[in-house]
Amino acid sequence: MQKLYSISMILMMLVGFWACSFSSKEVRQVVDFNRGWYFKLGDHPNAIREGFDISSWRLLSVPHDWSIEGNFSEDHPTKPEGGALPAGMGWYRKTFFLPKEASEQSIWVEFDGVYRNSEVWINGHRLGERPNGYSSFEYDLSEFLTYGDDANVIAVKVDNSAQPNSRWYTGSGIYRNVRLIRTGKIHVDHWGTFVSTPAISNETAKVELEVIIRNEGHNRRHLTIETVILDAEDQEVAQLESKASVEGSSHFEILQEMEVSQPALWSTERPYLYKVVTKVYAGMQLQDEYTTPLGIRYFEFDTKKGFSLNGTPMKILGVCNHHDLGALGAAVNKRAIERQLEILKEMGVNAIRTAHNPPAPELLDLCDEMGFIVQDEAFDVWKKKKVDEDSHTFWDQWHRKDLEDMILRDRNHPSVMMWSIGNEIREQFDSTGISITRELVGIVKELDNTRPVTCALTENVPKKNFIYQSGALDLLGFNYKHKDHKNFPNWYPGEKLIASENMSALATRGHYDLPSDTIMRWPASYDQPLTTGNEDYTVSAYDQVSAYWGSTHEETWKSIKQQDFMAGLFVWTGFDYLGEPIPYPYPARSSYFGIIDLAGFPKDVYYMYQSEWTDTPVLHVFPHWNWEEGQMVDVWAYYNQADEVELFLNGESQGTRKKSDDELHVMWRVRYQPGNIKVVSRKNGKAVLEREIFTAGEPQRVTLTPDREIIKADGKDLSFITVNIQDMEGNLVPYADNMVHFELEGEEATIVGVDNGYQASLEPFKVNYRKAFKGKCLLIVQSTSNSGVVKVKATAENLQPAEIELKIVD
Repeated sequence: MQKLYSISMILMMLVGFWACSFSSKEVRQVVDFNRGWYFKLGDHPNAIREGFDISSWRLLSVPHDWSIEGNFSEDHPTKPEGGALPAGMGWYRKTFFLPKEASEQSIWVEFDGVYRNSEVWINGHRLGERPNGYSSFEYDLSEFLTYGDDANVIAVKVDNSAQPNSRWYTGSGIYRNVRLIRTGKIHVDHWGTFVSTPAISNETAKVELEVIIRNEGHNRRHLTIETVILDAEDQEVAQLESKASVEGSSHFEILQEMEVSQPALWSTERPYLYKVVTKVYAGMQLQDEYTTPLGIRYFEFDTKKGFSLNGTPMKILGVCNHHDLGALGAAVNKRAIERQLEILKEMGVNAIRTAHNPPAPELLDLCDEMGFIVQDEAFDVWKKKKVDEDSHTFWDQWHRKDLEDMILRDRNHPSVMMWSIGNEIREQFDSTGISITRELVGIVKELDNTRPVTCALTENVPKKNFIYQSGALDLLGFNYKHKDHKNFPNWYPGEKLIASENMSALATRGHYDLPSDTIMRWPASYDQPLTTGNEDYTVSAYDQVSAYWGSTHEETWKSIKQQDFMAGLFVWTGFDYLGEPIPYPYPARSSYFGIIDLAGFPKDVYYMYQSEWTDTPVLHVFPHWNWEEGQMVDVWAYYNQADEVELFLNGESQGTRKKSDDELHVMWRVRYQPGNIKVVSRKNGKAVLEREIFTAGEPQRVTLTPDREIIKADGKDLSFITVNIQDMEGNLVPYADNMVHFELEGEEATIVGVDNGYQASLEPFKVNYRKAFKGKCLLIVQSTSNSGVVKVKATAENLQPAEIELKIVD
């Protein structure tokens, strides 16, 4: 078997001990602190001690999610709603050294997220705790560190044993990135800048930068704060120098104002980024250098016209996404997030709602770079619980800190254009919603008054909704109320509106229950299985099934697109996610809501959105063409940029179809004959696109298609390899479920995940085999730190094997 996580053990041990033996020439050193951690499940309180025996512990890199490594079971306390994977308690431990000159510096550690109830020690000293698994946080280590030949030991306890604590899969462990930061004693504070653009025109943009400078030395110092704005080519476009004095063991805030001439504006089509570089000098000595991202843009939510960006009206075309990355679990990987965003961008998505908690910083970085609008969401729960052990248990002590930290961390991202203080909060149904809403909005406004604050509401009767009655929200978000949208301008006069969560349509990629023959209905209550469901726990990929509170994709989109006053919508969801396997009981263990399945393979409705949300010529026909002889089959087609579509069966026309004003697809009812179907779209009588599907024969071979053949030798980069089962003519076999085994030749990469998108598959993700589902599965390969060539082999019994090469480069 291909050994998982086979990064060189020698290299890992070296990194673990000498990760901090870096150059002291840089004034601010941000060190990747992800490698060289030792991990063990269970409770190990003595692990905080230097001489603790870790010989039985596992050496690994974070981000790490131990839950995704487990086996599925309905007996796990997470329950199927939480992914049916194990949780529990675990410890992490890391040893590192610091040079003697570091004793003159300030040193702290940053965790982007630990799920959950983390406690951190350094050299036996307890630094603190953080219950919220989605919050980023830092600890100052300076007081407790040793230098030179003396080792430092950092230990992290993670307790995710109180279950259930979520309505979906969370993962467990240090699942986001960790950094060690070294600066001079005088430095920009943690998350200590705030950049804004209060005035923008074609000729100039006013840029304001608030900077908090901290002096952790004992003496008063005279400072020079020099700030420059660099364009995307690193050319200086503005600069300012300020003078100030700061007492010892104190901090102060300074405001700098600059102008950028002929500004290039950030937009979803052209996400142009500047950066603001701040240097802090004490006398002639450089103490710190800090970079803040800057995107120059302006936007408006209007009660009648909806949303505009840089003066141009547009619809927010968004999706909600949970944070897991399929077979990789909750462990953050920037390339995996980027792949998701690439797939969504191609579909026409221009916005992301971070359902329902603060995201990984890498998501926001990528949204800045790729051009996505973000609704940044803080909470799924306030004081009133949704499940027994959710975050209501620490709300009173931590909600202010959690919200403040999200705003401070994320407020410099140009992609973030809305703050959401909650999702389907139960306090909307009683008067406590008024005071809590006002408190939370007040916290946000203290730190950022440049963006509207919203909340995703479910109660749309004004007199019954106490969050609305608070009068504190700038933007009203409503979930699943598409039939009432037309009434909202009358019900909520003068309010700005967005459809914050919609659809909850259900589908399994590649499975088809013919709409003309089958009606699948949602039950009367939430906890009952789907009526007339399938024995294999599939749901038809025709857009014909939805949760009782939602609608099909077409139904809601047809409503939203007609309403100018609605700023836009967020679809539930972009991708399937682990947990919440509505509508089925176990062994279903992941959601059916996604437009794209858990492996990243689009479902058919993806192309409906692409035909509506992009100018890319689209023609998509389905289903497959393997049926029983003489069976009547519904053939659907999504298309755009054409007047009509004609269907041919074995060369014989089955008629031409045109969409009416309110139709989003066309359909033919055809008696099945083996052979092929072909559709041709035409505009003004001229062919635009053709698509053809052939009856597939018996499975004959495996094929491998990587999304990228060249990846970086950084120990993080990924190649996602699509595995198809084909007949001898190269057609995908739509019913193929062959077991495929994978093998890598070379030390330059390792297998980190396999998947097939099937919501009820109980095969583990961290192995070197996978059954195909509907003819497809996925292999995920990750680089090590070695460059070279890796051979990837796939074999299946009685099928022709496949082999490709991946290049791993420095």
